[in-house]
Amino acid sequence: MAKETFSERLRSTAFSAGWGLVCRLPESVARAFFRFGADTAWRRQGGGVQVLEGNLVRVLRTTSGFTETDPEFGQELRALSRAVMRSYARYYLETFRLQIIPDEQIQAGMHVNQENVDLTLEHLKGGRGVIYALPHMGDFEQAGRWVILAGAGSIVAPAERLKPESVFQKFLAFRESLGMEIVPTSGGPHPFGVMAQRLRAGKLVTIVADRDLSDTGVEVEFFGEKALLPAGPAALAVQTGAALMPVGCWFVGEAEWAAHVYDEIPVPASGTRKEKIAGMTQALATAFEHAIREHPEDWHMLQKVFVNDLDPARLARNRARNGNGGGNGARNGDGDGVGDAATVAGA
Repeated sequence: MAKETFSERLRSTAFSAGWGLVCRLPESVARAFFRFGADTAWRRQGGGVQVLEGNLVRVLRTTSGFTETDPEFGQELRALSRAVMRSYARYYLETFRLQIIPDEQIQAGMHVNQENVDLTLEHLKGGRGVIYALPHMGDFEQAGRWVILAGAGSIVAPAERLKPESVFQKFLAFRESLGMEIVPTSGGPHPFGVMAQRLRAGKLVTIVADRDLSDTGVEVEFFGEKALLPAGPAALAVQTGAALMPVGCWFVGEAEWAAHVYDEIPVPASGTRKEKIAGMTQALATAFEHAIREHPEDWHMLQKVFVNDLDPARLARNRARNGNGGGNGARNGDGDGVGDAATVAGA
């Protein structure tokens, strides 16, 4: 491991101190602090908030009673983007505080369609792996801890290797203490191969998969437009026979959570591997669209998703590589947090 620079050591120290402070503060104080930060970021209208509102426009086009030329549409958009920023801040607050939230509170405060959770546990007990593919919604970290407590025992999740390395190691140790096996997306064994191995061993793999960072994403219909989603979850299901089940998470009130585990997306009986992955990824996008439409205030997407917003050069590379829209296997997904499908590379 390369020696950290002074700047990296300083950031690591500040991060550790901040993490500890958030856990020591009374919850009401910490919550107010994070909400203030969210409101400040929202008012400044930085690049991330502008991208967020661009994404939310697509959602509102399918849900709002107003058209984009109506003043009320703009007001609805601004109110929704503020709600999203507050929800996003709550996600980070709870991620930092997850280590001190009692398991009993996590279990009692979770609302979920139990029948598909039970089906998940039946698959795992029978030795069949399961892939939970999620959009950036609600608190998927808490949901991961909840499903472990519900009987999964452990989960496997890819994670971007953060810098400095000491910060990544702190996150790694923390999540491992909660029952999560973290698969770094760089600096170690091939993440796709590791996750395929775990799925064949009957494990639960969780991947946040509503944004693609590679040149191998699958073009899908998403809120009436073309968008790029990672091929990784579908490719893992095709290759291993694991059950691919979309999951949407959202917040309930100030202190509870909810999730919906959707029915399994089956591997098509016919077609090439590429065609199967493309069809399954479209089904995944449809499930994500349903979850987001139901709870748009909890979709934390501050990055570009839709084809019309993407860099033309990158889009051209994607289409040249994938034959104008069908992902060829599973390269990248996301890479901004634990569980994201960053560099989930195909075989």
